Amino acid sequence: MRLRALLDTDALGLRLLGGEDELDRTVRGVMTTDLRDPSRYLSGGELVLTGLAWRRDAADSEPFVRILVQAGVAALAAGEAELGDVPDDLVAACARHRLPLFAVHESVAFATITEHVVRQVSGERAGDLAAVVDRHRRMMTSGPAGGGPDVVLDLLGSDLDLRAWVLSPTGRLIAGSKVAGPALPGETCARLAAEHLAASRTGRRGPHRVTLDTTAYSLFPIRSGGRAPQAARDVRGTVLSDWLLAVEADASDWPEERLDLLQGVTQLIAVERDRRDAARTVRRRLAQEVLELVQTGAAPAEIAARLRVAAPVLLPGLGAAPHWQVVVARVEWDGGEADGGPVAQSLLEEVLVDPLSTGPEPSDRIAVAHTGDEAIALVPLPAVSAEHDGSETGVLADQLLQSVRDPLSAGLDGDGRLTLGVSAAVHSAEGLRGALEEARHARRVAAARPGRVCAAGHQELASHVLLLPFVPDDVRRAFTARLLDPLRDYDRRHRAELIPTLEAFLDCDGSWTRCASRLHLHVNTLRYRVGRIEQLTSRDLSRLEDKLDFFLALRMS
Repeated sequence: MRLRALLDTDALGLRLLGGEDELDRTVRGVMTTDLRDPSRYLSGGELVLTGLAWRRDAADSEPFVRILVQAGVAALAAGEAELGDVPDDLVAACARHRLPLFAVHESVAFATITEHVVRQVSGERAGDLAAVVDRHRRMMTSGPAGGGPDVVLDLLGSDLDLRAWVLSPTGRLIAGSKVAGPALPGETCARLAAEHLAASRTGRRGPHRVTLDTTAYSLFPIRSGGRAPQAARDVRGTVLSDWLLAVEADASDWPEERLDLLQGVTQLIAVERDRRDAARTVRRRLAQEVLELVQTGAAPAEIAARLRVAAPVLLPGLGAAPHWQVVVARVEWDGGEADGGPVAQSLLEEVLVDPLSTGPEPSDRIAVAHTGDEAIALVPLPAVSAEHDGSETGVLADQLLQSVRDPLSAGLDGDGRLTLGVSAAVHSAEGLRGALEEARHARRVAAARPGRVCAAGHQELASHVLLLPFVPDDVRRAFTARLLDPLRDYDRRHRAELIPTLEAFLDCDGSWTRCASRLHLHVNTLRYRVGRIEQLTSRDLSRLEDKLDFFLALRMS
């Protein structure tokens, strides 16, 4: 807005004391101050409001005005409530430096002027930004020259002073404004994604307001054209696939014009989401072709030929043939609804983000196919020496879910589960069929565990836990009840902590001294507790068979 518009607004009660030739200056903001040197808080273009508390005598006006001019402010407005008339020395200093000066009548509150300026400037900025966003949308629709979502977020930061970030449903930071300051910490990204998924599941219309550590955020869903809710599709799967725009602001009292602008921004970012999905098409098709060959029993030579085509696409520039791992994922809804495969595919592509990738799309080394309600990823690994199986350089089940478990648990809470299984690395087409079955068995092990999001690796298939998923539920319940219910009942009545004592005793391989040290107990106290466990269960913890029964009961409980 122009200074002239302020002077023409009677409700503001401004009287011009100097600077008639500068009234076409643009006002970009407003600041109230009584500091002698407010320069650190000025960025240029402000209307500065002051009550003149900084002025002690006439000599103070010249340096104060000089500081404002050097900071590039648009004008100065001095209140008459404190000193009556604006001092002549301030009028003279402003005239020397060509700084427009207004007098504010004592009946007008600075808050009134501030609110008017902010409303006018925000409206003009929003209008200008809307035009820029619309132009940018046309550029991105016609090709990649628009520059991606970062450019749009930079506009939000520079024109509307909004810090904003684009996040995946797992909390991965996809884009952020360069003027937004430091990138959001990973923990904050994960918490925002979790809050977004939990709020979206309620069916409430966005944006969703969230407060984390006293900071307010507004979360806008980004629904791309290929992922918009459809009548034939379960909305729960859509929630788990959508990106989100996190804005550091409380949008609950925003005018419709600004909300519409942010909705336009989300639509613009959705174009980029669709483009990235399209770029994955070749990798998905390769994975689908290899999967079909493996499952239909094709000759190893035919599978190897398809892998040779896939290797340059997934690991460009790789000289030797890579090793491969298989990761299987499944999304299951309570009630048995089908069509979980596309959701599992999308989530698996997010979970398998390659931390070593420096390209614009961090999962560009992963090929994921889906069949039914199962998604299967083909993960290429650089070839390793013969004495290693490649597992130390590949995907590890216990690391897959570290950063994504909380957001996905929030998205699945109440009626869904995500389970994953990871195979060992194989170095040829002959081993791929076994790797697929190994990953599927590992996923069944993960499915036997409690929790909404679980994973298991091939290492666990060489232990007793391989057997546990295949024990019928009623047998598992009866077995654990006979052994552990007497101890749980006793703990509830006497707070004796027999169950934690049993777990520690078995974990210490029956060592009295190590177990007593871990529990911070005297050995005699530990012997008393173990004796009570044996008395209540009619078992003997010095016998290997009884130790094994207790161990399995604890793992199945």
